[in-house]
Amino acid sequence: MKERVQKIIDEIRPALQADGGNIELIEVGEDGVVKVRLMGACGSCPMSQLTLKRGVEARLKAKIPEVKEVVSV
Repeated sequence: MKERVQKIIDEIRPALQADGGNIELIEVGEDGVVKVRLMGACGSCPMSQLTLKRGVEARLKAKIPEVKEVVSV
């Protein structure tokens, strides 16, 4: 599952980079929790939680039903 998650994160990354940010996959847990690190402008942006939940998490859940939650570490 980690490879599938990484592939989708790689698809999302250019949109984040266009705004001066980036995302790094840290861990995919057996429980379906995906841990990521938002970096650059995304790390300090007040909208980062919205991006994380409605952007990254929504896309991952839509493509990989086993994903239960995405959290930033």
